[in-house]
Amino acid sequence: MSVAERVAVVGTGVIGTGWATLFLARGLDVVATDPADGAEARLREAVEEMWPTLTRLGVAEGASPDRLAFTPHLDVAVASASFVQENGPEQEDLKQRLFAAIDDAAPPGTVVASSSSGLMPSRLQAMSRRHPERVVVGHPFNPVHLIPLVEVVAGRATTPAAVDRAMAFYTAVGKHPIRVRQEIPGHVANRLQAALWREAYSLVDRGVAAVRDIDTAISNGPGLRWALLGPLMNQHLSGGPGGMAHLLEHLGPPAQAWMDDLGTPTLTPELAAKLVAGVDEELEGVDERRMAAQRDALLLDLLERKRDCPDLPGRPPHRGES
Repeated sequence: MSVAERVAVVGTGVIGTGWATLFLARGLDVVATDPADGAEARLREAVEEMWPTLTRLGVAEGASPDRLAFTPHLDVAVASASFVQENGPEQEDLKQRLFAAIDDAAPPGTVVASSSSGLMPSRLQAMSRRHPERVVVGHPFNPVHLIPLVEVVAGRATTPAAVDRAMAFYTAVGKHPIRVRQEIPGHVANRLQAALWREAYSLVDRGVAAVRDIDTAISNGPGLRWALLGPLMNQHLSGGPGGMAHLLEHLGPPAQAWMDDLGTPTLTPELAAKLVAGVDEELEGVDERRMAAQRDALLLDLLERKRDCPDLPGRPPHRGES
């Protein structure tokens, strides 16, 4: 599939700005829209700030921030778009207005993808009276311009052709999309994160470990491996020559006992206060802007190295690879 020539980005908060910058770096014309005061200036400033990072990863021939247009009028933004990426706040009444307006103004063959992490695509389709069949969830991960994952989720009315176009589009702009085969709250990756958060919150609540220690346990332990292979493939390698079958045979029973003992915390105000206090303690003396910049620099290093490792399952493709 050829990449869509003109993409509309609806909503230019953190997620929408990341999408706009990525699309521009892939040589697309982008028209963005957001009704907030000062939205255009903030968007253009953020694109300029992120552009050197995208340049390091490699931009398409002819790519330029100058190919960004902005309008406060949503109908104008989507009227000539060949792909729409919606990024409005997770408020159902606001989504209702956005999707009704997009549905009225976007060309019939244009895929409408939502970055929503919480709303089901079938609910979004119900807001699209004319063309519900072209609506999908295209859920990214922050920072959008760096993290390759996109979760593509169809609703009950979504046609297979619309899902195929969304998958092909995200692949063409350098993302690594996965097709989520059933609608489910939180999609896939957020549910996996939530499983870890649940036990982390429980361990803090029970006084087993401090926030700092939990972050250290993951970032200096399994998290290092997960960034390269993911949890199930790492299990397979941990089984040695016998692989996953050997590991489940020998460690399955104790793993089942651990799973049975996992906590079920309730996020009370008291627990929230413990978590916030723990994060504040961990951040004492830390410059958060520099921490985030260092994180992004290391992400770039990792992405570049992963692309040179063809035997890693799910590695990000080099530019031009399918």
